[in-house]
Amino acid sequence: MESLRDLVIFITNIFNNIIVLYFFLANGSYTVLMLISFAHVWLYQMKVGYAGLQEVRESPVTPPVSVIVPAFNEEASIILTVESLLRMDYPATEIIVVDDGSTDQTLTKLVEHFQLIRMDLICRPRLPCTPPSAFYHNPHLPALTVVSKPNGGKPDALNVGINVSRSPYFCTIDADCVLEKDSLLRLMYPVIQSPTNTVISAGIVRILNGCVVKDGQVTEIRLPERAIEKFQIVEYLRSFLFGRTGWNMLQATFIASGAFCIFHKETAVEAGGFGHDTVTEDIDVVANVHRLMRAKKRKYRTSFTTDPVCWTICPHTRELLGKQRRRWQLGLIQTVMKHNDMLFNYKFGTLGMLSLPFQTFIEGFGCLVEFGGYILIPLSFLLGLTPLDLFLLFVLLAFVYGTFLSVGGVLLEEITFRRYPKMMDLLRLLAYAAFENFGYRQMIVLYRVQGFVQYLRGEKTWELVRHTVRTGTEEPAA
Repeated sequence: MESLRDLVIFITNIFNNIIVLYFFLANGSYTVLMLISFAHVWLYQMKVGYAGLQEVRESPVTPPVSVIVPAFNEEASIILTVESLLRMDYPATEIIVVDDGSTDQTLTKLVEHFQLIRMDLICRPRLPCTPPSAFYHNPHLPALTVVSKPNGGKPDALNVGINVSRSPYFCTIDADCVLEKDSLLRLMYPVIQSPTNTVISAGIVRILNGCVVKDGQVTEIRLPERAIEKFQIVEYLRSFLFGRTGWNMLQATFIASGAFCIFHKETAVEAGGFGHDTVTEDIDVVANVHRLMRAKKRKYRTSFTTDPVCWTICPHTRELLGKQRRRWQLGLIQTVMKHNDMLFNYKFGTLGMLSLPFQTFIEGFGCLVEFGGYILIPLSFLLGLTPLDLFLLFVLLAFVYGTFLSVGGVLLEEITFRRYPKMMDLLRLLAYAAFENFGYRQMIVLYRVQGFVQYLRGEKTWELVRHTVRTGTEEPAA
């Protein structure tokens, strides 16, 4: 019996050490990204502050941009999204809303609200897609075109939008998002300033829930009512301001949110457009673009900008949040496995050597280790199989240091952008950042594990997340 207990203790210690090592690597990576992000945001603000956006607005070389909005059953938010796009401050845009066979009133609301007329337009199929069934236009709103098509999925709708578009760049926008007026100017600023071809320019996404929206613009920033929504604000700040900013500085962008992202059209078309073999087509197309440019040995860069804000509606119930996070995890695993030949491949530079290993082992498979740690280490400690010092180290890494990173994300936002001007809102966010690692994070890890299980089962489709608009919205006038 004594030898059996020794064997159990030995095996338990191996697993415990693996778990602690994971938290060391994960928190160490986030810390490095945080420090890089602090430097980048500071320098970027100084640069844009001196240069301003006037030169982008007035420059003769500022290229037109096509804004593509795929929509499926988005009757609750589609009018707000299009209103915000029509009010954008940008020299030349065309807005293409692709109704992907909605079964609700999405198309009807668009036609009635914007007084659209059905007409015949040409769509050259450069990318394979379901042929459009109808086009709608209003001569008094020349920037807006609505395309109706049979349901084929979000990637198919995006490919239809690309085929219809006429600009050298296109911007993808989710149908439940609201853009700030100068967002597109700010997103194109690094594209115009760079001497190297910028093939992807991504922007930050923030939580719209609770904010006041009037005539397609956020007029007052407020915190939402529910705790689950406030936790997501903290999570988004940490994810975008730390993770994506840091990887951008290292020129190792692997994830660019399709909710608000600009692509160089010819490059995206050459890379095959948006595919159907993952449930996160935005991550997959970024990987395909990297693969294309490296194979062709072309000089290129990607960009992530922290201040062009896209406001999106986040899940306000645990059920909706679970659906969203399972899809994100399923899509991430699908994508990293699809492109696993890039892993630790020096030909892909920092993307292959740093970013993809991080996304694979920390963000992808790491949820299994983290979930096991929350169960195994406390249980083994209670059974006397784990020493006190190892248990305290786990608590320090998993809870205390995680809280430090979450608080750091909120403070970085406050130091740089101050989107939440009320002191009470800032204090609330800091409080939620402090408590995020005590319950909410563990719930998210559980959803991620469920997404991993979906991958093992071979599931290919994603659970539909249907939001109810939870803002202080005032309906825009027709």
